Amino acid sequence: MNITIVCIGKLKERFWTEAVEEYAKRLSRFCSFSVEELKEERLPDRASGAQEVNVKESEGKAILKRLKPDAYVIALDVLGKAVSSEAFSAKIEQLGLDGKSDIVFIIGGSLGLSPAVLARADERVSFSAMTFPHQLMRVILAEQIYRAFKIMKGETYHK
Repeated sequence: MNITIVCIGKLKERFWTEAVEEYAKRLSRFCSFSVEELKEERLPDRASGAQEVNVKESEGKAILKRLKPDAYVIALDVLGKAVSSEAFSAKIEQLGLDGKSDIVFIIGGSLGLSPAVLARADERVSFSAMTFPHQLMRVILAEQIYRAFKIMKGETYHK
């Protein structure tokens, strides 16, 4: 199984990078895991609504270019379905059983995801009704993917 996180922006702090690298190392036992960082568009201070829409659309086009037609796409969206770690694990396991070998998780930039990206997603998942910095969300997602595999294998990390 190939799992990719496609995200807007680079991790700026070393501690975020090290955390994602640690989970990537742990995940290597279970799957092929990668992160694709895309350019974050500049947004002027006091941007207008139209400027914000343009930034989301530009970032959305960059994301859509990275998606293979047969990839199963899960968008992280505050308005998506909230799931438990066990349900998240079951979903990933079921996708593998269904022959979905490429799973792509998408994390948008500070403005979220464009309507085109949300329309392309096979499903939307919310990790919380709260808003998190997209750098932190990358770490949380990597950890939850790792947790999902540990749950699938019945290993003790989960509790």
